[in-house]
Amino acid sequence: MQTILGSGGAIGNELAKALAGYTKDIRLVSRNPKKVNGTDLLFQADLTDRDSLFSAVKGSEIVYLTVGLAYKTKVWQALWPPLMQNVIDACIEHNSKLVFFDNVYMFGGDHVKHITEESPLSPTSKKGEIRTLLDRMILDEVKKGTLQAIIARSADFYGPVKTQSLLVEMVYKNLLQDKKANWLCNATVCHSFTYTPDAGMATALLGNTPDAYNQVWNLPTDSRRLTGADWIALFAKEMGKSSGFMVLPGFMVRVTGLFVPVMKEFPEMLYQYDRDYFFDSSKFEKRFNIKATSAAEGVRETVRMLKV
Repeated sequence: MQTILGSGGAIGNELAKALAGYTKDIRLVSRNPKKVNGTDLLFQADLTDRDSLFSAVKGSEIVYLTVGLAYKTKVWQALWPPLMQNVIDACIEHNSKLVFFDNVYMFGGDHVKHITEESPLSPTSKKGEIRTLLDRMILDEVKKGTLQAIIARSADFYGPVKTQSLLVEMVYKNLLQDKKANWLCNATVCHSFTYTPDAGMATALLGNTPDAYNQVWNLPTDSRRLTGADWIALFAKEMGKSSGFMVLPGFMVRVTGLFVPVMKEFPEMLYQYDRDYFFDSSKFEKRFNIKATSAAEGVRETVRMLKV
């Protein structure tokens, strides 16, 4: 049995599709799980409840943690550490391997200019501090030999998802309404994005590769250094729209946060948009001889699938 904790999201769905190439015994776990493949087993659970989580993990050879909590620092501080501890404890008790789908918030300041698996944990934000804690919890157990685990990291992602993606929210949706695309801070610096089908494919492959365990892996991501303006131009071309855009400077993000609650969460992360943000996935590509989907193809497929 291979189990996805936090199924139904942008990554959980793509992962479920990819896992079907390895097994028909897939368990999807969330508050309201829905089948992705015909043979999927559904398990309804509140993953913040320790007993429910242990029941969800029982019988699993591999557990994939793809939970997406509300994008609020206080929620992350309250829920992520105990959730991760419970997942680790459940995997140890039930002799399950763990694959954690992670982001890059644990890298702060100029460390985002070239992110590799060897980049030092260097959080400069509260959310980054939480992600650093989660990684250390896993790595400590791996070092002790009590847990087999993989940390699979992704850059900001995009794909056929209607929420949770800056490219979709600020570029695609605006262009769709014949508005100018928006960008944060600086559209002339590069910014890497991981294509969600690539993320799902690669996470499934890693989980089913025995010698990939007890390592950190950056998931396949186009290596070209595209700027915000370049990404906007790709979407505009595919949608037949103007490539004009508006840049929202940092101080405006902070002001907007006074009126739009979700924007209160963005200021501490603006360092990811005011300088180069390059995600290096060459380790994965060399090990598996798999190249990431090109940005042009990914944008083309994203626009096509979002129309459906």
